[in-house]
Amino acid sequence: MSFQLKSTHKFLAQASKWRDHRLPRLVITHARFQHNSTTHNGRIESIVLGTTTKPIQQRLLKISLSSDLTPPFRWSTIANQGKQQQQKRWFQNQRAKDPRRLQRFEQEANLAPNDPDVQAAFYKELRMARKPGEVVTRFERGRFAHDEECYRQYIAALVESGQQSKVIPDLMNRLQREGGKGELADILAGARRNGEGGMGNTQKDPIYVVVEEARGYLVWRILRWVGVTVTYAFCFLTVLSLALENSGLLKTTTTPQTEYEPSSQQVVKFTDVQGCDEAKQELEELVQFLKNPHRFTELGGKLPKGVLLTGPPGTGKTLLARAVAGEAGVPFFFMSGSEFDEMYVGVGARRVRDLFAAARRKAPSIVFIDELDAIGSKLDLDGFSQTEGVIFIAATNFPELLDKALVRPGRFDRMVNVPLPDVRGRMQILKHHMKAVMMAPDVDVSVIARGTPGFSGAELANLINLAAIQASRENVREVDMRHLEYAKDKIIMGAERRSAVITDESKKLTAYHEGGHALVAYYTPGAMPLHKATIMPRGRALGMTVQLPEMDKDSFTRREFLAQLDICLGGRIAEELIFGPDNVTSGAHSDIVKATEVAKRMVRHYGMSEKIGPVEYDDEDMQLLSTDTKQLIEGEIKDFVLNAELRARLVLTEHMDELHRLAKALIEYETLSQQEIIDVIQGKPIRR
Repeated sequence: MSFQLKSTHKFLAQASKWRDHRLPRLVITHARFQHNSTTHNGRIESIVLGTTTKPIQQRLLKISLSSDLTPPFRWSTIANQGKQQQQKRWFQNQRAKDPRRLQRFEQEANLAPNDPDVQAAFYKELRMARKPGEVVTRFERGRFAHDEECYRQYIAALVESGQQSKVIPDLMNRLQREGGKGELADILAGARRNGEGGMGNTQKDPIYVVVEEARGYLVWRILRWVGVTVTYAFCFLTVLSLALENSGLLKTTTTPQTEYEPSSQQVVKFTDVQGCDEAKQELEELVQFLKNPHRFTELGGKLPKGVLLTGPPGTGKTLLARAVAGEAGVPFFFMSGSEFDEMYVGVGARRVRDLFAAARRKAPSIVFIDELDAIGSKLDLDGFSQTEGVIFIAATNFPELLDKALVRPGRFDRMVNVPLPDVRGRMQILKHHMKAVMMAPDVDVSVIARGTPGFSGAELANLINLAAIQASRENVREVDMRHLEYAKDKIIMGAERRSAVITDESKKLTAYHEGGHALVAYYTPGAMPLHKATIMPRGRALGMTVQLPEMDKDSFTRREFLAQLDICLGGRIAEELIFGPDNVTSGAHSDIVKATEVAKRMVRHYGMSEKIGPVEYDDEDMQLLSTDTKQLIEGEIKDFVLNAELRARLVLTEHMDELHRLAKALIEYETLSQQEIIDVIQGKPIRR
């Protein structure tokens, strides 16, 4: 009873102190936890209540102090519970900060170093005093006993002091020191049991983690994996197959012998090749070499490895290569350069190697590749140097596009140019193709040859074929000059536009225009002989006057150029004289363009102007010339054209009657030959 009274007196003094600090709830809480209502006998109520609370609160406090309900007394609102917890923590912090209390616990812990309960209580007080570092230091000394609770306090102190990284290493070291007795595992298990619904983390009670992904994401991962796998597999197999094919490790069932066989076309001889005598002479040496190689090798000569045929399309390069093989009687392998141009790198080179391998097995043989420019600028002909007994002949229309390393001696020892045929060559080609066609006895091959300058052998063969087709349409048994002229004009000017609607006035104007050209050509010295005149529209032309040279000409005299100027302007002057200056048509546009070009070449390139002299001025030089020199050159060009116009006007004025007769004949017959033009000019009747 004395202890109880003594304790009550102490509490009353403390309660009075709390009341002065406006903390009556601490008094109530302390009274409910430590003292019975019979002990303080109402004195606490008077101290707590005093004059600081309202009557209603005093009644509630009295009920709290005298009630036997489980403490602490709850206010009517939920918010009061948080305030009570805050007051409780404040009270504990005040108690923990008491230095005498920590000293008492420390003394008890030092006096009982082998008692883990005392050590755990001291650790707890240190943590409450916000001194976790001292807990860690004391525990790590290892001089005091410890149990599960001590480990808990130690781990909590590590976390509070920011030393989380030491938790796991310390536990592992402890397990190693104690030989795996399982004490720490039991501690962790105890910590799990103290958790709220936590899962096990020991060997006997492991933690099972199952990560379940969304179904859509799982499907997307599978599709992405399949796509990446298929892409990598395709790329790998493609590269592998190309590597195996190029290396020769992977062979198909088709061998080079069956894939590349000699050409089975009709054998061609040199007699079948016309119009290129110089090229034939160059290649005849190869034939002799193939027939009798010892004749050349005895003197130390070597078989040419390659021959490059150059020239425009249709001149007979392929036919010449076939003729070499036919004359020598050796196999002929033919391929086009476009066949080696493949999508995959290395495939074209492999085909070249296979072609030469097949040719070597048939040696002596000839390999001919047409359109070499399709591959020669980007493909090295691998295997070209190992061509014993094989002559490689290639053809190209553009030798300047070939790689210099490809056409060097040792690969192409000879370069043979196959140009367009001249008049004599065209006559030979026409006669050769006429052998297969029924021709009329009066056909003059030289006239057709003279009228087809610049024609290749292929175009001449097409001309004979068109003439034969036209003759078959007319149901005649022979091809005559009329059919050949029709075919030639169709190739040069296009098909006849017989369905074109042409008025009588337009037809008359065209007749006088073409009659002016023909009449000036007939009376002008230095002009080429007339061939024919027509007012039948072909292509974009309403008519034309054709002149034929006796032979192919590579150069012209000043008189011949002046005659060309006069003839070009004869048609326009005829329109002006007959219909008046205001009725001159635009049909003379092409004539003016041609006349200006001829005068420009005479003045600027050929030195045929006395004022300019023998000086050449190209387009770039004209930009650098002075104004006076430019004006002088332009004045000379204009003078040449104007003087030609005066000369043509003089001729037509003097021969106006012949012009009328010629125009009338063109309107009636539409086309006049050379002899018919002469007969009309001389006043003779036309006989057809």
